[in-house]
Amino acid sequence: MDDELICIGCGAKLQSTDPEEAGFLPAQRLKKAIENQDEDNDTYCQRCFRLRHYNEIMPVNADNDDFLALLNSLAEKKALIVNVVDLFDFTNSLLSSLKRFIGDNDFILVGNKFDLFPLNSRQSKIKDWMRQEANRVGLFPKKIFLVSAKKQKNLETLISYLDKASRTEDVYFVGMTNVGKSTLLNAIIDQMGDIKNLITTSRFPGTTLDKIEIPLENGHFLVDTPGIMTENQLATRLNASELAVISPQKPLKPMTYQLKPGNTLFLGGLGRIDFIKGDPASFTVYAARGLYIHRTKTENADAFYEKHVGELLNPPEKETDLPELKGQEFHTSSKSDLLFGGIGFVTVPADCLVKIYTPDKIGLGIRRALI
Repeated sequence: MDDELICIGCGAKLQSTDPEEAGFLPAQRLKKAIENQDEDNDTYCQRCFRLRHYNEIMPVNADNDDFLALLNSLAEKKALIVNVVDLFDFTNSLLSSLKRFIGDNDFILVGNKFDLFPLNSRQSKIKDWMRQEANRVGLFPKKIFLVSAKKQKNLETLISYLDKASRTEDVYFVGMTNVGKSTLLNAIIDQMGDIKNLITTSRFPGTTLDKIEIPLENGHFLVDTPGIMTENQLATRLNASELAVISPQKPLKPMTYQLKPGNTLFLGGLGRIDFIKGDPASFTVYAARGLYIHRTKTENADAFYEKHVGELLNPPEKETDLPELKGQEFHTSSKSDLLFGGIGFVTVPADCLVKIYTPDKIGLGIRRALI
């Protein structure tokens, strides 16, 4: 009897250690499958099982080699590429190298989690910013959409566009982990009426991970691809309970703090703002409601952080091994948003000199204020 079993759906080696990796099966089910393998029972990993029986796509991660193998194959196909990005970590969830791999294929940007923006947010302003950032790294999306996969909002226009595109070509969904790509695909499947019963997976060469081909009535496919992990995303460095604290579930409620030069604002233990120079000003924080915000004097900030990180300033938890906070100075020439990728943003007025910090500068940035 062989203790190594293969999922008959995707070909991945079955394992019970990591739910986010290919071939995962809960330990009890894997044990039972090993005991019964001589009885010619077909065994699916949890991902393929849920796909076959519930039409539900579960996210799975890939390493860089797996993902590059898939990207390299796209240039040889006629396809529309859909890059799903997280609006709260746009820079680090944008696949900046995409143009090198997709050949002459068009691609579109889909900004997810738009439902978390305050109700007075202007879509045109957010789309303009996304286009400028994409253009800055040499990407020129044919179209930009803002959606909420979780709330299934703003999907009608996107689905109409994909329906038209899929009449002549397959549609590939690509994206980093934690951007909601699989949630978006499940929402699209839920709302599109012409999708056949889902089949299992079609492997791409040289890997144990798989793309999922969702057949359409017109003979083409919506294709889900593995999420790619990067250390430039704070979310990949945190555990589930820490992610729960920083991940908003409701529209962001602005919290305003009056600061003067010499003040520091902590965003839990993951972000810090030192107000260096400028007139006393309002700093408005847009972040998850459960994230603890603390104001103190800059001269006391280092000692306060050392004493309280992992407890009052949480996340991170004490056991979490994160790089130390590193900072970068910015001078605001106009009303601006200070970006803390994966955490949120802080709106500050013009003519402020600030230094902002995250672990190893992950996700730091600035933009003209969107709200």
